[in-house]
Amino acid sequence: MKNLYQETIVAPATIPGTGAISIVRVSGPEAFRITDAVVRLKSGSVFDSKSYTVHFAEVFADGKLLDQVLVSVFRAPHSYTGEDSVEISTHASSYIVSELIRLLIEAGARMAEPGEFTRRAFLNGKMDLTQAEAVADVISASGAAAHRVAMNQLRGGFSEELSSLRSQLLEMASLLELELDFSEEDVEFADREKLLSLLESAKEHVDRLAASFRQGNMIKNGVPVAIVGAANAGKSTLLNALVGEERAIVTDIPGTTRDTIEETLTLDGILFRFIDTAGIRESSDEVEKLGIGRTFQKISQAEIVLFLLDGSLSEFDLLNNLALLRGHVNWDGQKVFFLLNKADKLSVEAVNKNVTLINNFVSDYVNEQVVIPLSAKTGKGIEALISALTNAEKELLPNEDSTFVTNARHFEALKNASLALGNCAASLSRGIPTDLVAEDLRTALSSINAILGTDLLDPEAILQHIFKNHCIGK
Repeated sequence: MKNLYQETIVAPATIPGTGAISIVRVSGPEAFRITDAVVRLKSGSVFDSKSYTVHFAEVFADGKLLDQVLVSVFRAPHSYTGEDSVEISTHASSYIVSELIRLLIEAGARMAEPGEFTRRAFLNGKMDLTQAEAVADVISASGAAAHRVAMNQLRGGFSEELSSLRSQLLEMASLLELELDFSEEDVEFADREKLLSLLESAKEHVDRLAASFRQGNMIKNGVPVAIVGAANAGKSTLLNALVGEERAIVTDIPGTTRDTIEETLTLDGILFRFIDTAGIRESSDEVEKLGIGRTFQKISQAEIVLFLLDGSLSEFDLLNNLALLRGHVNWDGQKVFFLLNKADKLSVEAVNKNVTLINNFVSDYVNEQVVIPLSAKTGKGIEALISALTNAEKELLPNEDSTFVTNARHFEALKNASLALGNCAASLSRGIPTDLVAEDLRTALSSINAILGTDLLDPEAILQHIFKNHCIGK
């Protein structure tokens, strides 16, 4: 694809002041000339340097030495962007970096837009659109699972699956288009039974990828875990114990938490998103009632529900608290852990009695109960809870070859492709004219192309949307 951006761009590729070294990246047709105007190599020039070489240089601003730097040279097309590129490694001073960028801009470069380096890499054929989008995911990955999935996409695992699927659809489409060219002669180039089998196989493949979005979304954004229970059960104390800091306000006054508080934590490579919610109880306070309404909303959105119970309550009150959850949990689709808090204040006999009470209550809803006695205040039982959480989501730790859809744009395109393939197969089964069957197949192909970035209908608008959330230096 022809490069649409002929200007030379510059941006920091690292965050200044966060380490010993910062990197400033320059890319474009004038990258070497502009760099030579700013840096002084010990010998020779950047313009005459070979690719994949590193040179010691000095940078002067207003006649005074600004910094001693290392200049790495990458000649097109063997660079990240596919263009002539230079990376200048400086000391990690915000002043040095800003001055260096100022000098490069004065020499003819312009400041890069967010994601423009990766955008140019895509436009120059260095990667397809799924790989370009994966760059941001690799950078933002906060756990082993998210990193593994993002790296698989960056290496082209998802692209290979889609490209193989696209090739099959193109072959089908070409046969149908050939029939349309010879429609007056009433000939069939595509075996209808074979074509129907291929369509069904392609739809199954697309549906499998689309179905992986639920897991992929949790791998990327975190498993949503709602901490719920009656007022003053210890939910905020539990959140603080899990994240290891005083994140939520804790008092003896019931109803302190009026709104949801979210914190993320990576456990055994899996990112969890813990949501502390307002206590569930009858209340006349309008603000507290709004908070309780949000609690029920967060319960419905959670993958895991941690239902916290005050173990020091009487049997009657415990049963009443358990009843608060009835009607608000999808027992078949959600994982519910019952946490018996304040267990440090109870005897072993009292703990066992309460555990039996909980098991008997929930046995009508679930076959396997998870009941964990703990003390959110002292930390007793927290390790058992963490172990239960990671075991419940261990399927989110993919191997290196696992393909998960983590991008909402991809998910929507796959749903559209599945619908078109289903319509195509149904039309074929009913003997619908070839031109209508071919139209559905073209729609499915268009959806796959939109994911890969092939034959984009409005490339400028689509690329602008995709890369707007990338960091400046990428």
